[in-house]
Amino acid sequence: MITQHIDTSSRTIPNRGASMGLPHPNREGSRIIEDEQPEYMDLTALVQRCATESERFYRGQPHDTRFSYELFRRALVERDELAWEQLYLHYSGLVEGWIRRSGAFVSSGESSEYFVVGAFTKFWRAISAERFASFPTLASLLQYLQLCSTSVVIDSVRAQSWAEMLPEETISPAHIPHYSPDEEAMSRVDSQEFWNFINTQLHNDVERVVVYCSFVLSMTPRAIYAKRSELFSSVNDVYNVKRNVLGRLSRNQQLRMLLAQ
Repeated sequence: MITQHIDTSSRTIPNRGASMGLPHPNREGSRIIEDEQPEYMDLTALVQRCATESERFYRGQPHDTRFSYELFRRALVERDELAWEQLYLHYSGLVEGWIRRSGAFVSSGESSEYFVVGAFTKFWRAISAERFASFPTLASLLQYLQLCSTSVVIDSVRAQSWAEMLPEETISPAHIPHYSPDEEAMSRVDSQEFWNFINTQLHNDVERVVVYCSFVLSMTPRAIYAKRSELFSSVNDVYNVKRNVLGRLSRNQQLRMLLAQ
């Protein structure tokens, strides 16, 4: 995906527009002129300014978000490949941090780099040129990118969970979840019948805790034991409950029929 690197080291751009009387949107009392307006900048200068403003943000200093927003616009509206590559370079570290902080990452078995690529791919596919107007600020774009980052990790773990729930031959591709962030709420509604049925097959609250924590919260048996140690004498108890439930469900003909619909 990344084929070109542009030096994004910070440089100071003097405030040369005071005599023009043009207000700067994010810095009180400052002024801009045309060559500091993001839409008129070449890509190299734009990327350098993005780096400068990001550094100011991380230092808690006044900063201007228009330059990063313009980089997103060129990448997503104009579908500018070079702008997209620079966007990836600029924000991949931030995305990797979000992924590593996801509760599901540890149990995913994948590298953070794998999910970074997946997050940007999901983001690219989700925001078309027409949809870009729905994200009027840099904050809204970054919030959605963060949702994509969390989503790809959860999708991966959920897919593994479904593979555990039933033998592989009973799971069609249509039933492996591939949610975009804004489809999460709807997916929960659509799967209500499935989870209602699962609930009827569980014998007690201990099994319900194990199933909920394993397949909804994507927790490992060790994490479940740490959270609900009053229910189990050891981590092995969690493993045994999970194994027994999965074995029982894998033999359930009604569940097979429900998933085959």
